Amino acid sequence: MESAQFRLTPAQTAFCAQVRALAETELAPLAAAGAPGHVNRPLLEAMGRHGLLARLFPGAGSGSAAAPASGSATADHRAEAAALDLCLLRESLAQVSTEAETALALQGLGTYPVVQNGSEEQIAHWLPKVVAGTAVAGFALSEPGSGSDAASLSLAATASPTGDGWTLTGEKIWISNAPEADFYSVFARTTPDAGSRGITAFLVPADRPGLTGEHLDMISPHPIGRLIFDAVPVTRADLLGEADQGFRVAMRTLDLFRPSVGAFAVGMAQAALDASITHAGRREAFGGVLKDLQAVSHSLAEMATRIEAARLLVYSAAEAYDAGEKRIAGRSAMAKLFATETAQFVIDAAVQIHGAVALQHGHLLEHLYREVRAPRIYEGASEVQRTIIGRELYRG
Repeated sequence: MESAQFRLTPAQTAFCAQVRALAETELAPLAAAGAPGHVNRPLLEAMGRHGLLARLFPGAGSGSAAAPASGSATADHRAEAAALDLCLLRESLAQVSTEAETALALQGLGTYPVVQNGSEEQIAHWLPKVVAGTAVAGFALSEPGSGSDAASLSLAATASPTGDGWTLTGEKIWISNAPEADFYSVFARTTPDAGSRGITAFLVPADRPGLTGEHLDMISPHPIGRLIFDAVPVTRADLLGEADQGFRVAMRTLDLFRPSVGAFAVGMAQAALDASITHAGRREAFGGVLKDLQAVSHSLAEMATRIEAARLLVYSAAEAYDAGEKRIAGRSAMAKLFATETAQFVIDAAVQIHGAVALQHGHLLEHLYREVRAPRIYEGASEVQRTIIGRELYRG
């Protein structure tokens, strides 16, 4: 469903249908064949062949996907994906394959610091490979003592100056695609006790001496891990942006991706609602079908209403970003907060409607029930989003 204000164009609607069809026929089988908790390179290469990764980086390469539907991205190789296009892509994939959706999103998250702040050499070397699905990116921000509070990066990962650069020492945790990525956007403290002003971003290839890591076994089996830096050498050629300005690099990427986390959540919620509508329409109980029970029909109505509200918040935040509005933090926070909390509610309600069958390993809702929990934490927990919204209420 769409409101009149946010009605998708025919080109956008067709693209969403194209993505869902591709996910059903090719991406979902590749995702199912992958090893849980590990990078699925055949899946990434398939998304590269079909132009889905190129969709993340307008002008970076060619593919079978159409040009950005919103028309707001330029042909410049540094251009960002339109936020609304990114949301439509993530929502469409999430309705069919959360593994494919997450694989695409992690590529974008790890690569955008390079796209937005990298040198011509860095972009020319890595971006074509990312677009083709042959290079895997990681976003290395979180530390054991600083997750959602990114500005509090302490001494867990530091960059100490040397004659011609720095050496990275310490630990990063809950890092996308670690330890299997080919390169990482790494954020390390370069100036002690300087808060967000003392963090620097580096592009660190995975084959740098001293860089190791391990997988983490998470509730939802995506490639997430820990990185250990043992005097890893980096130079000024590895900088992303300027020294001590890395927090801005991280926030610029997160500003683009936070509304699309809401789109991911909306896609999962829609899949749960669709399954519930089908199940309630044919499951016989108490002398009829479930949908005729008021308790069930009212639950479905509540699920559908919340999903529509979440979708409109996500689209609104994305359009504000694409329009270049300056004060988007509050709207992005609202979109992520409401959409992820809505998805948790909807999927829980869907499990209740399905009953015990939804608790069986391998059932769609068992899968979604595990998937939905993390988005309420990563890229800023729900409590952080509420803090941002509250702060924005008193600005200006």
